[in-house]
Amino acid sequence: MMVGVSTDPTDRAAALHEAAMAMHDDGEHRRARATCRKALALFERHAGRRHPDVANVLLELAAIAQDLGDYREGITQAKRALSILAPLRGDVVFDRLRVQALGRLGDLFIARGAYALAEPPLVRALAVAKKKLGPDDAAAAMNGLAILYKYTSRFTEAQRLYRSALAITRRTRGRADCGVAAILHNLGGLEHARGRFAKGEPLARQSVAIRRRALGAGHPDVAADMAALAAILDGQDEPGKRREAETLYRRAIEIFERTLGRAHLEVGFNLGQLAALCHQSGRHAEASSLYRRALRIQAKTLGAQHPVLARTVANFAALRRDQGRARDAEALFRRAYEMFRATLGPGHPETGGCRKDLRAMGRFVFPNPGDSATFVG
Repeated sequence: MMVGVSTDPTDRAAALHEAAMAMHDDGEHRRARATCRKALALFERHAGRRHPDVANVLLELAAIAQDLGDYREGITQAKRALSILAPLRGDVVFDRLRVQALGRLGDLFIARGAYALAEPPLVRALAVAKKKLGPDDAAAAMNGLAILYKYTSRFTEAQRLYRSALAITRRTRGRADCGVAAILHNLGGLEHARGRFAKGEPLARQSVAIRRRALGAGHPDVAADMAALAAILDGQDEPGKRREAETLYRRAIEIFERTLGRAHLEVGFNLGQLAALCHQSGRHAEASSLYRRALRIQAKTLGAQHPVLARTVANFAALRRDQGRARDAEALFRRAYEMFRATLGPGHPETGGCRKDLRAMGRFVFPNPGDSATFVG
């Protein structure tokens, strides 16, 4: 027996949990998941399936599952953690874990495109954090709810929450903390969503710089910042910035493939972004190949109904239209429209934009506003 190594199984479980968190922080998601599962099994066997330590490990597993694109598993784990924590009272540790569980569940619903399901846990997380916890916890909850508001086009509310979270995080952690970088990343994404690309660029560049210094150039969080900056540069429609955007996309995809795997959603999403850039640059054959690979990955990881998949399908439709392949374009636009309508609703701007693209094809009929779409021969 090694001297100094505990033989208590719950001590071993705690050590495994800590090791898994370190692996997760270093971007080693698969090793982190395997180690975390060992910790969970030990805690369940020796502390009981409804012990708070089990909930804590489940939350780490849910976060790892989200980073690996396994949203269904993550939702299951977050719900189980929340069921363990819900009745526990009288300790700030339980309140903090409860807020984390609510926030994680909301994040996972957003990732699945289930925006209506995401709002209640995120609103609840913010309310509990403000009432029971400190400023850092409140800032994290503000950031989570703001992400949802961005996706649902509630831009003013999102910006107010992001700005409040940024001010708190800078005050409590300093300006060079990765938490600051995460909020700057999101603020840049908000400006991108609003079409205000020049305003988003300095925010995105700050995010890249902070996390690169903290984590190293090859970390997947840095790759995510690079990809976000690339989207903002591409949106400005300037040749020099578009060239920089392409370099950033390719580097980000390389990092994601190495750290997360070639079939991860981050790879599929950014292949779609790179495909759109190639399309805009007139490189249609390359764009077509990239779109096909992006769609395979996105459909596998997101399922058949998701707004992210719908956007990629709509972009591929636009490529086919520009290639003169009208029949293919029309079928793809219809598929994207039905996905947008099912996931975002008939009144969402993206649904309306896709409806206009279909009308422009000349063979699409909408009997009444909001009705299902039908083709005529």
